[in-house]
Amino acid sequence: TFSPTFILLGIFDHSSTHTFLFMLILAVFLVALMGNSAMVLLIHVDAQLHTPMCVLLSQLSLMDLMLICTTVPKMAFNYLSERRTISPASCGTQIFFYVSLLGMECFLLAAMAYDRYVAICQPLRYPILMSHKVCGLLVAASWLLGSLDGLIVLVATLLFSYCGSLEIRHCFCDVTALLPLSCTDTSAFERLLFICCVVMLIFPVTVITISYSHVLRAVLHMGSAEGHHKAFATCSSHLSVVGFYHRAAMFMYMRPASSHTPDEDKMVSAFYTILTPMLNPLIYSLRNREVARALKKLLRKGTAA
Repeated sequence: TFSPTFILLGIFDHSSTHTFLFMLILAVFLVALMGNSAMVLLIHVDAQLHTPMCVLLSQLSLMDLMLICTTVPKMAFNYLSERRTISPASCGTQIFFYVSLLGMECFLLAAMAYDRYVAICQPLRYPILMSHKVCGLLVAASWLLGSLDGLIVLVATLLFSYCGSLEIRHCFCDVTALLPLSCTDTSAFERLLFICCVVMLIFPVTVITISYSHVLRAVLHMGSAEGHHKAFATCSSHLSVVGFYHRAAMFMYMRPASSHTPDEDKMVSAFYTILTPMLNPLIYSLRNREVARALKKLLRKGTAA
């Protein structure tokens, strides 16, 4: 059964090198926090950005914002206070939000790929196929399916019995880090986790692949080089985010537990829970012409004032 506390061993000690790396992670966290917050606020206050694509971008930034706030503050508090304990309730909360937000972003990225497909391959039907109602339904489905995935994983994790060492070799509560602590057979859960990952990762990747295969075909049939460049510029940033995100998530959750090593898991999870939320506004949102134009306009107003 659950012990009163788990112990997070973290990824840093108090050596000079690890102190520097910790400060670097804090700097990345602050950049991600400010960048994603600014993107959500900018799209919310500028009426010209209330388009389906910008709404999807704002949702991506909101999910990234919640993701980094789920893990980094607790990690920083434990490191600075040298208190490494975490209660079962806090651990379960981290697992739920962490898994849910990963799933939400996967489904949202698939919705963005559909949006690009409609914009490039069906431009005349875009107001119908990607109306605000359709956009709202896609966003709601992303939140709902991601939350359902997180709830399934959380309930299954809570059913385990934990005994012996309760030291989690990670900087936050992750499912793969908890499995070795269970004194019960986790093979059925591993199969459930694999099925959830197939739905959460493979299905969105399939939608993205089909969407961009149609986009690529449409781009190749465009007569002008300018059209080629514009279409590729529009889609390359999305594919960059998808490549970063899905490769790391598949590496973490679609391998048998026996093949996991704590050091690998810590590095990969740190990559896509801390670094990717910082990169998303830079390589995705700010490359959107409407968002970049609105940001420049806002900065000019601020300078003039």
